[in-house]
Amino acid sequence: MDGQQERRGGGRPRRWPRPWADDWADDEPRTAPWPWRSTLLLTVLVPAGSTFAAHAQQGERAALDPFARVLLLVACGLLLWRRRHPVAVVFGTAVTAAVYLGAGYPYGPVFLTVAVACFAAVVAGHRRAAWTALGILCAVHLLVAHWLYRWLPPDGDAPASFAQEIVVTGWVVAIVAVAELARARREQWARDRAERAQAARRRADEERLRIARELHDVLAHSLSVINVQAGVGLALLDSDPDQARTALTTIKSASKEALGEVRQVLDNLRAPGAAPRAPAPGLDRLPELVEQAARAGLTVEVLGERPRLSPGADLAAFRIVQEALTNVVRHSGSRHARVHLERSGTAVRLRVDDDGPATGADAGGSGNGLAGMRERAAALGGTIEAGPRPDGGFRVLAELPAGEREDR
Repeated sequence: MDGQQERRGGGRPRRWPRPWADDWADDEPRTAPWPWRSTLLLTVLVPAGSTFAAHAQQGERAALDPFARVLLLVACGLLLWRRRHPVAVVFGTAVTAAVYLGAGYPYGPVFLTVAVACFAAVVAGHRRAAWTALGILCAVHLLVAHWLYRWLPPDGDAPASFAQEIVVTGWVVAIVAVAELARARREQWARDRAERAQAARRRADEERLRIARELHDVLAHSLSVINVQAGVGLALLDSDPDQARTALTTIKSASKEALGEVRQVLDNLRAPGAAPRAPAPGLDRLPELVEQAARAGLTVEVLGERPRLSPGADLAAFRIVQEALTNVVRHSGSRHARVHLERSGTAVRLRVDDDGPATGADAGGSGNGLAGMRERAAALGGTIEAGPRPDGGFRVLAELPAGEREDR
């Protein structure tokens, strides 16, 4: 729903906080949850703690009156908006605490409201605003404790001791350290989530492309054979029923094999964690490929010995040869093709040639077929070249890393 609203322009897009942006703009999502429980807890603890502090500082600071309690409630109530308006809240609590100090009321939990607001602002990415508000409060404290105390209540107040200043400084440093640590953790979590999401999208895209290549290679080859044999059967249905029957038999065999391979791909989709029911095809099925091409009227000559390849390279080599022969059947006037297999060091070279001529605008194959072959080769760190030969015809030349075949 959020994504649809963003695409339609009807909703405010959600953004992660930008801790590197030291602006004071309050750009937190307006849909952030309200911190009711923590705010209610602080609304109880801060006035109660201030009452105990007033008893402990009786005679040293002014007694808590209704105005002091209103200030405490205001400081606590502001914290309810700390997730949606962190900048306004941190300045509001700092000003409230400054007025509380200036009125001579007891030191106590009122500073906790400023600490919580400062923490929320820093975590939300508004570091400059948080430190400015905290700096204002510290400046007010220094002025009141060492200069303005002469004219502010309570009467007969003395300047603050250096021990008290050390305690205040320690609390400020602690607030800064905890807030920065939480901000760093939140940044790291956001980066981790983004990286995991990106990796998941990348894996999904790779799997989608792999399935698309498999289905394309399986269906394109089988349907090409079926198309050719269907044309033969229709042409000879009346004049040569026996040959038409042979064409129909070829169609049945090719469609059965195609259905089996498509079912295998779909089974892998339904149970991605389970082992495949049948081994992936490889160059050991090259004779079947030659036989299928022969049923489509294409004579295939295989030159060279079948190399030993890793399972991934073996599948890629088989699919590349399959797609190249399919393109010869569909797009070449030649009824003869040659497949050259050659092992050179740690690589294997595959070459598929036909003598042409091309019979359509898509000479050599469709864009999807050639793109699929290139993707297979690139995924293994190999290369592939496809194009017309100088003497006519078409050539597909692939070089793949052989890898190491597992012993069985």
